[in-house]
Amino acid sequence: MTRRNFQNLLPEQGYILDFGCGSGRDIKYFLSQHFQVDAIDGSEELCRIASDYTGIKVKKMLFKELEEIEKYDGIWACSSILHLPRELKAVFEKMVKALKKDGIIYTSFKYGDFEGERNGRYFTDFTDKSFKEFIENVADVEIVEYWITGDVRQGRGEEKWLNIILQKH
Repeated sequence: MTRRNFQNLLPEQGYILDFGCGSGRDIKYFLSQHFQVDAIDGSEELCRIASDYTGIKVKKMLFKELEEIEKYDGIWACSSILHLPRELKAVFEKMVKALKKDGIIYTSFKYGDFEGERNGRYFTDFTDKSFKEFIENVADVEIVEYWITGDVRQGRGEEKWLNIILQKH
């Protein structure tokens, strides 16, 4: 459902950046839907796994290194940028610059107000209210839609996720 919400807002065969692609599951899906896809991840091992799985070259890159200008119709940042501290604003600004006019961002965060280390990894959580306040300070982008879902992974049904679609204007 989430990928469809995102892709329905993009032009046919549009250009997507999978921003923190992990194993490449979403790359494979978007390629099957005839989108052009660039993908990055900060882990060399995940870049190799995703490249092997999808058949495209996945670039090893940190989020803060994004320097593209008006290149993408959409940026897919599923469960990825939530690992950044609240300096996240600078990364959002880079994402917006990388989008074409009217471009779309999909992102997701654990639902809550926690910020810090959890199980050995850093997390920035948001509620709908705290994300609205956060994004007001990022120019040229607005929330199109948001929704809250339960975690689908085994044994994590009590965890909630904030899913957000934004648009550059």
